Amino acid sequence: VNYNNVWAAMGIPIDVIKTRMKKGDKEAFHIGGSDASGVVWATGKDVKNVAIGDEVVVHCGMWDPDDPFVLAGKDPMLGPTQKIWGYESNWGSFAQYTKVQDHQCLPKPPHLTWEEAASYMLVGATAYRMLHGWAGNTVQPGDPLLIWGGAGGLGSMAIQIAAAAGARPVAVVSGDSKNEFCKKLGAVGVIDRRKFEHWGKLPRWSDDIEYNLWLKGARAFGAAFWEALGEKKNPTIVFEHPGETTLPTSCFMVETGGMVVICAGTTGYNATLDLRYHWMRQKRLQGSHFANAEQCKGINDLVIAGKVDPCMSRVFEFRETGECHQLMRENKHPSGNMSILVNAPRIGLKNLADVRAAR
Repeated sequence: VNYNNVWAAMGIPIDVIKTRMKKGDKEAFHIGGSDASGVVWATGKDVKNVAIGDEVVVHCGMWDPDDPFVLAGKDPMLGPTQKIWGYESNWGSFAQYTKVQDHQCLPKPPHLTWEEAASYMLVGATAYRMLHGWAGNTVQPGDPLLIWGGAGGLGSMAIQIAAAAGARPVAVVSGDSKNEFCKKLGAVGVIDRRKFEHWGKLPRWSDDIEYNLWLKGARAFGAAFWEALGEKKNPTIVFEHPGETTLPTSCFMVETGGMVVICAGTTGYNATLDLRYHWMRQKRLQGSHFANAEQCKGINDLVIAGKVDPCMSRVFEFRETGECHQLMRENKHPSGNMSILVNAPRIGLKNLADVRAAR
């Protein structure tokens, strides 16, 4: 379960059905779902990397393998044919069968249950690209990092990926109850964002009173980061996804030459920043969207090695699909990641033999 299907259901920022039909698709319906684990049921004649019966996890990056951009060896996620399965494409994971490209299938970690294996790839690969994918600003051992939404699906992956690289992530949460969860994942400290009130649109720079009030709040948040880190250093990378309410602070506090990397705008899309700090301190504001095949393999390898846990928090029955997305929309979902049982008869099963025995 991730935010893609929340956006699809709301028709914000796009109507996914109308958008697909404008491009030639004929189906006036949408089967969502951009994460899955399962068993290969059938393969096309040119498929080489998977076989019928393979137990796999599915990543959501789709692209035309014959696209000249891809054939030239360039990152397919920057190419004109890339799209997200189950959001920009149809036939997602919320159904008994789905249709994917062969490169989307990766080996299912054998130690995970089906529901655990279905929960991490979208957020995990997105976080992996954000932290490892942008040359000149990749996570390094000892780096201080700020992770927004540390107890959520994206944040819980980012903390573990950063910790696995030897970095020192500080998590931002919305309540003390989430502190220990983040620390167990590898966060060196936690900040409760509810203790600050300067969030939102940046005041106009010429309004001394309002701007100085905002600046006081941003500096207090920066001091809280130093305290959580245990050292007076600014983050070399800020892991962003709330967007509108938090980006001004992120861009202000990131280290000189550092990067704010953002993959979403869950609080809004109209962000502001003070360009004076941006150019004078040569900071980078980097957009990031899902991951390429190499990066998907990177996160899957970390999971297989036991260095990243899916952080499975709750499993829903298929009939509860709407309920779990509503919880996510209202930010009432539990920490970590959620899954939906589609074909599996119950939770706790790890392979096809388990499923057959349970039936």
